[in-house]
Amino acid sequence: MTDRFAEIVGHRLPITLLRAALQKGRIAPAYLFVGMEGIGKSLVAQAFVASYLHKPITNHPDVLWVEPTYQDKGKLITLTEAETMGVHVKGKAQIRIEQIRAITDFLSHPPLCSDRSFVIVTDAHTMAETSANALLKTLEEPGKGTILLISAHTLLPTILSRCHIIPFAPLAKQEVETVLHRLGYHDIPAPIIDLAGGSPQKAITAWQQLQTIPPALLTTLQSLPLSLISALTIAKQISQTYDLDTQIWLLEYLQQILWQRKREKSRIEKLEQAKQWLRGFVTPRLVWEITLA
Repeated sequence: MTDRFAEIVGHRLPITLLRAALQKGRIAPAYLFVGMEGIGKSLVAQAFVASYLHKPITNHPDVLWVEPTYQDKGKLITLTEAETMGVHVKGKAQIRIEQIRAITDFLSHPPLCSDRSFVIVTDAHTMAETSANALLKTLEEPGKGTILLISAHTLLPTILSRCHIIPFAPLAKQEVETVLHRLGYHDIPAPIIDLAGGSPQKAITAWQQLQTIPPALLTTLQSLPLSLISALTIAKQISQTYDLDTQIWLLEYLQQILWQRKREKSRIEKLEQAKQWLRGFVTPRLVWEITLA
């Protein structure tokens, strides 16, 4: 067996379980890797398949990689393809029934270079119920294949009952820092890493989001309460500049700053109330005026 797990940070339990399956030659017909987004489940899946095949899985004829798609002019495209082609996509990406049919067709043919075929489905929780039901028969009779479903959420009970479940825990803070350093992110501050909750990808996304907010604004927001004039001005700026998700994220970031500095509990609670109001569709400008003053 070629062990491809050595470079993966963390996930000791999942890797131990998968190594044992490889060593004993007891590969299940279907696995469900479940855990929060951006912690490395797909990397472990790739390592597992590559260890079995004794080679990388890129362009391997016995590996089918399936990820959520958008519909564009009658064609299915991934987010990466849309960005490469400059296509503006609408709606949410999903694992669609056409892709489930492609999985069934792929597994209906014998493998070309190995004794087993593999299908890796990322973000499996984006399957609509019709797609999930279409997948059930293939999960029951995968032929000479193994299906790996990767999800941040639990799936239909009928699917769960047909999968060997591998749970993934968030990475420890030190493990997140190790991953970020390997990827070249050396300057992400501690509040961002803590806010990511064990997900390197969330830390990177949050760091990129932080770059869109002027440092002067961040400094001002950490000095609550503000004068009435400043509160009204900044409330208008934030509500007109940033979408709702970014505003909620900004409140969470400010909470993290206050927690780390051990500032007054009342300020943290005020920010928490603001998040609840925004999620309850209260007018954002009014929320920020009340919160900042």
